Amino acid sequence: MKPSERRVLAEIEAELSRVIRYDDESVVNGKWIRQRYDCGCFPSLAPARKAAVQTAWHEAGHAVAALAIGARFSSASIHHGRDTEGRVHGIRGATDRAFVIDAAGQVAERLMNWTLPEGEAALRAWLATWKGDGGDARHFRRTIGPRFGNDECGAWRYSEETLTPLRPKIRQVARALLVHPRYLPYAVVTAIADGC
Repeated sequence: MKPSERRVLAEIEAELSRVIRYDDESVVNGKWIRQRYDCGCFPSLAPARKAAVQTAWHEAGHAVAALAIGARFSSASIHHGRDTEGRVHGIRGATDRAFVIDAAGQVAERLMNWTLPEGEAALRAWLATWKGDGGDARHFRRTIGPRFGNDECGAWRYSEETLTPLRPKIRQVARALLVHPRYLPYAVVTAIADGC
């Protein structure tokens, strides 16, 4: 880890320790709220804050999934842009389990409130509506082939089974994304996830 990354990690760990008793919405850095509100995307600060939390869990899901299957990435961010709410940049080395990374954003959002689809019918109905999501849905369907063929439900359940035990890591990475006003390098995300 570079010295600059050690400094960022120390700052994040200190802030997370300070706000340990606060809920996710209470720890959002003002930069992420203002970014979403100032663009006119949200009518007030409260929904902008909620959106930042949802995005943090989504991107933390992608990052932790990448770590879990041995893929690397350059950084993770919840920077709000014209075409994206956040991003895990430069994912590589995902092999035949790349679909886990693609599903991880949606799985993590549901793990946030424990609202994973129950039963085959509910999952099939939800998967039929999963279309956009910044390309995640398209990538998921394209990458399940080697392991699951066209079985989207099987690939989704595999992703859930892989990520559900990692919920504490996802939450900690999400909170780190929320408190820090810049992107998080791979080494910092790894250290935060390993600290759980």
